[in-house]
Amino acid sequence: MNQSTVLPATKTDRILVVDDLPDNCFLIQTLLQEEGYDIEVVNSGMAALDYIEQSPPDLVLLDVMMPGMDGYEVTRRIRQNAALPFMPILLITAHEQASVVQGLDLGADEFIRKPIEVNELVARVRSMLRLKHSVDERDQIARQREDFVSRLTHDLRTPLVAADRMLTLFHQGSLGDLSPAMEEAVAIMLRSNQNLLTMVNMLLEVYRYDAGRKKLSFAPVKLVELVQEVLEELRPLAIEKGLALSFDDSEAKDGAVLGDRLELRRVITNLIGNAIKFTTAGSVRVRLQPSAPSQMTLDIEDTGPGIAAEELPTLFESFVQGNHKRGGSGLGLQLSRRIVEAHRGTIDVQTEVGKGSRFSVQLPTP
Repeated sequence: MNQSTVLPATKTDRILVVDDLPDNCFLIQTLLQEEGYDIEVVNSGMAALDYIEQSPPDLVLLDVMMPGMDGYEVTRRIRQNAALPFMPILLITAHEQASVVQGLDLGADEFIRKPIEVNELVARVRSMLRLKHSVDERDQIARQREDFVSRLTHDLRTPLVAADRMLTLFHQGSLGDLSPAMEEAVAIMLRSNQNLLTMVNMLLEVYRYDAGRKKLSFAPVKLVELVQEVLEELRPLAIEKGLALSFDDSEAKDGAVLGDRLELRRVITNLIGNAIKFTTAGSVRVRLQPSAPSQMTLDIEDTGPGIAAEELPTLFESFVQGNHKRGGSGLGLQLSRRIVEAHRGTIDVQTEVGKGSRFSVQLPTP
C-alpha cells in the first residue's frame, strides 16, 4: 500500500492596509488578493495600532495622509513598541522627497507614490516580504542557537559537578590513600575539571546576558572594599610568581557605585586575575579614582606581554584569547563587558606589545 507524504501548508502572508479612503483600500485589497495574500483593511491610524497590538501582520501598507493620526505617527509608535516583532512598513504617499525622508527617518522601510502603479506595488510588496522572511529566519536561528547553548551548558554542568566532587574526595584521601604519582594525577584531573566547569559556568552567564535573561540586584557597592577582597584572594598567585601587587585608592574614598555586587566582583576578579596570569615578571597595579563627575574608574595595569593591535577589535568576543602562550576561552572578557554595559559603564584597554596592558572600567556613581 502506497503512503503519500503530507507536506505542511505554506503560511499565507498577512498584509494590513491602512487608508481612510474606501476606494484606495478596495483597489489595493483587490490587487494583492489576486497575488494570494491575506489582506486586512482598517481606515485609521488608531485602528491600525489596535489591530497590530492584537495580531501583528507580516507587512503594513500605510497611507501617509490620514485625519486624526497620520502615517508618520503610526510608524513612530510601531517602531517604539519593543514588544512587537519586526514588520516592514511600506508608506503610500502623494508628497515629494521631503515626505519620503521623514517617513524613512521614523522607521518606514520603503515607499510608493500615488497614483499607484500595479506592477510597482506588487514588486515592492514582494521585496518587503522577502525582508520580513529574512529577518524572521535570522531571529529563529538566533533563538535556536541561544536554546542550544543554554541546554548544552546545563547538561554539561551536571557531570562536571559530579566529577569535581568525586575528584575532590580522591584528592583529600577520603576514598583511600593514594601513591604520590596517583595524587599528582588526581590533582591535575581536578584542576582540569574545575577549569572546564568554570568555562561552562561563564558561557552560561554570557548566554543569559545575550538573551536578556540576566536579572541584576542593584544596591550601593563600595568598590574599595570589593577590590581589597579580590586582591586578598588573588595575592597568593602574585606572590607565587614573584609579582608586585599594589592598590592605590588614595583618591577614591569609598568608591561607591550602584550595582550588583556579585557581578561587579566577577569583573574585578577576571581583570586582575588575567593581569596576574599573563604577567611573568614585574607588577600588577590597581588604581581606583573618580575620573569625571558621577563616574568612578578602575584601572588594572600590568607589565605583561601586551596585546597585538590586530587582536584588539575582537578582544571582547567569545573564544578569542589572542596569541599569548597561556590559553583561555576569551569568555571572561566578553562576560566582563556584558556586566559593565549592564551597569551603564564602559570597559576599554590600552596596550603596547612587550610593555603591558591597562584595562579601564568606568562606572557611574549614585
